[in-house]
Amino acid sequence: MSVYNFTVKDGEGNDVSLSEYSGKVLLIVNSAIKCGFTPQYTELNDIYSEFNERGFEILDFPCNQFGGQAPGTTEEITEVCRSKWLVPYTIFEKIDVNGENADPLYEYLKEEQPFKEITGKGATKLKLVLKAVDRHYKDNNDIKWNFTKFLVDREGNVVQRFEPTEAMGDVKKAIEKLL
Repeated sequence: MSVYNFTVKDGEGNDVSLSEYSGKVLLIVNSAIKCGFTPQYTELNDIYSEFNERGFEILDFPCNQFGGQAPGTTEEITEVCRSKWLVPYTIFEKIDVNGENADPLYEYLKEEQPFKEITGKGATKLKLVLKAVDRHYKDNNDIKWNFTKFLVDREGNVVQRFEPTEAMGDVKKAIEKLL
């Protein structure tokens, strides 16, 4: 089993087999356009621009499960991402990443790379928010907030999970090692 076994919906609702990304390094991220972490789009864009020609792709899945920070339709979200944040990579259909309606891809990602801890800049603040929402947040593998990232190698294996507060420089270094 690998990420290549999954089919997702693109921003227009069309099926996309992730096997189309076979042989590429992937960064899969759940995003939101009105989040304190939304400025990460700038760093994601830079990483994408630097590594795309070497076989790197970002798969962006908007999600409105965290503070209602991804309001609107997939089309509206995509328009904001393209016009305000100049996002060049594929934005897929808005999904749930946790709960009974969680996308099967995200169930698989969480199983392959369980939650470990919140670290990095802003970790203390995020932990306080998480404790207020779910005091047992440490005890499950759910996605904790917007801009959680999963790194996938060229064979479709989920090799690392990055919580939203982890340094983007560390994300970049991990991607570069796989390229």
